[in-house]
Amino acid sequence: MNANPILLEIFKNRFTSIAEEMGVTLNRTAFSPNIKERRDFSCAIFNQNGDMIAQAAHIPVHLGSMPLSIKSIITKLQLNPGDMAILNDPFKGGTHLPDVTIVAPVFLEDNGPIFYVANRAHHADIGGMTPGSMPLSTSIFQEGLIIPPLKIVRKGKIEQSLMDFILNNVRTPYEREGDFAAQIMANLTGIRRVLELINSYGLQKVQQYASFLIDYSEKILRSYLKEIKDGIYEFEDYMDDDGVNKENIKIKVKIKIYGDNVTIDFSESDPQVKGSINSVYSIALSTALYVFRSLINEDIPTNAGLLRPIKLITKKGTIVDASFPAAVAGGNVETSQRLVDVLLGALSKALPEKIPAASQGTMNNITIGGIDENETAFTYYETIGGGMGASAFSDGESAIHSHMTNTLNTPIEALEFSYPLMVEEYSIRNNSGGKGLYKGGDGIIRMIKILKDAEVTVLSERRKFLPYGLNGGEPGKAGKNMIFVKGEWKKMPGKFHINLKAGDKVRIETPGGGGYGKQK
Repeated sequence: MNANPILLEIFKNRFTSIAEEMGVTLNRTAFSPNIKERRDFSCAIFNQNGDMIAQAAHIPVHLGSMPLSIKSIITKLQLNPGDMAILNDPFKGGTHLPDVTIVAPVFLEDNGPIFYVANRAHHADIGGMTPGSMPLSTSIFQEGLIIPPLKIVRKGKIEQSLMDFILNNVRTPYEREGDFAAQIMANLTGIRRVLELINSYGLQKVQQYASFLIDYSEKILRSYLKEIKDGIYEFEDYMDDDGVNKENIKIKVKIKIYGDNVTIDFSESDPQVKGSINSVYSIALSTALYVFRSLINEDIPTNAGLLRPIKLITKKGTIVDASFPAAVAGGNVETSQRLVDVLLGALSKALPEKIPAASQGTMNNITIGGIDENETAFTYYETIGGGMGASAFSDGESAIHSHMTNTLNTPIEALEFSYPLMVEEYSIRNNSGGKGLYKGGDGIIRMIKILKDAEVTVLSERRKFLPYGLNGGEPGKAGKNMIFVKGEWKKMPGKFHINLKAGDKVRIETPGGGGYGKQK
């Protein structure tokens, strides 16, 4: 049976709107500024096999990897009506430990799940060796609580013993409990809306058009791949360091386009490292999905169909597919950005006017934690935007999150209300974008004064290797990290951990984007 184009459009919009409404529920009911202000979360709908049907326009690094979490849960657990499962294990489809996924099955009768709804949210602390759970670690065991697939809700009631166990291992249990409750409520919203859709159209038609949507996205991508000249396109770039002892860590890709298929081979990338920038397979998969979805201008659902023409090759034990128990806190945020840079760099040789220069290539992660004036633990987490790469048609945007992140900033008012911190400067870093026919976007300057003694951890990149320009455009400026201690400014490396006193300051200057084309 062929899909009716009108119904296909209706179901595309309905499935997407369900994921979006789940996100609104999560956003409006969450406790932490990281979720309710920065919107560091993602929601999606899956079929009975765990294949993604549609997602909201949330965080690319979450959404491309989430199907592997769903399939891990389906394999491990039997979910019954009223159950929900929780997972954050990066080696079972997660990304890094602060990203916690909660999955709910959708039942019509007692004969097995007919759909799944799920959301993933970044919790500002999940335990581990430093506040914020984004440490300069050398093992995943230092990064926080590792949660395998477990039931967090059973027959409509929270598994309180599991919840108590989790809350007993984090620094901010009240905030965490509120955010978990928001994730559960988001899934209840998704279940209700999926059942309403089935009530309107019938189960057979809803499942049929869910399948049509996956086929449709596959068809559009295959059609686009046929327009690209067959060939092998290579590119490599480097991570600055791992924060421990390893520098100049190579990430290399070979993209082979042949007809309506593509092979992405990362196997020549460097071995995994001691520090926390290792990424897991699910992150490599996310970047592949994101990049090839970004090539398509048509308004199609981002779903499992986009992965069907893609063969992803990695080598176990490398920086892009690390083996347990590698440290991975920064792989999700930093290495994912470099994976995108090398994928786009390779594709720029096949599609020179389609691909932009490199964006800032980092998320500039900063975590600050300590005890506030009420003798209560606090953990602040932020990723800071930067410059976007210029393209063949326009300058790059300034002061914006790009590629694998899609979060907002924490508004100054919310930050200062929630934490013993003061923002002394928040501005565009002028002239940090690369020059060219079209200029790269400028980065950001964010300077924070510590009002109570605190631990500070920064995980950032592009402090050494610059965001590349294309077709004669100049690279963007490197980022810079500074601290103000004892009346003096001190330059810090891209990755550092330090104890600061009240009155000390942290200053982050983020990279600019690369320029495009030679200046006339």
